[in-house]
Amino acid sequence: MDMKQKILKTAESLFLKYGVRSISMDDISRHLAVSKKTLYQHFADKDDIVSMACKAHIDALADRFTEFTRKSKNAIEEMAKISQCLNKTMEDTNPSLLFDLQKYHPKAWRVWIDHKNNFIRQQMIRNLKQGIAEGYYRSEINAEIIGAMRLELVQLPFNEEAFPSSKFKLSEVHVQVFDHFVHGLVTEKGRKLYVKYKETLGKLTDN
Repeated sequence: MDMKQKILKTAESLFLKYGVRSISMDDISRHLAVSKKTLYQHFADKDDIVSMACKAHIDALADRFTEFTRKSKNAIEEMAKISQCLNKTMEDTNPSLLFDLQKYHPKAWRVWIDHKNNFIRQQMIRNLKQGIAEGYYRSEINAEIIGAMRLELVQLPFNEEAFPSSKFKLSEVHVQVFDHFVHGLVTEKGRKLYVKYKETLGKLTDN
């Protein structure tokens, strides 16, 4: 891994854990044990690092979700794997992350919005249509409407007014919101399969 990639990986880890606003160029250089001059040899400023770290993180998640799609036997298995992946990611994510991007780093925020409105939307609608065809989701569901609703739910756990971090843990809010969404989709056959996959994946994670 070259220095630019090391900087990005370190910055990404710090941003996820502490939020973007609270991490300075000094913090990044200190964690890498390099000078700030080294950072500026590879990036124009903090905003540049934030944007590229955001894109790297989103691209890595997109690759994992694409792999889930390719390897899952059905729409329910894919949904269960996505839930498990996001639950783990949320465990180490600071609730202020999206707010920091939106308020202080519009370029990085646009990267996230484009990803949400394109990749996530397409994946969600495809999964919904697949699940309906398989008999695991209710046939009366409008995939376009429910897909758009899911896009808004993605950001809901990060809403500090609705779920203040002093009272709620981000990962727990996500689990509740995601499972509520899925249980609103499924037929009885789909519900049983979703619960089965969640239990199986949970055991694999624990081990």
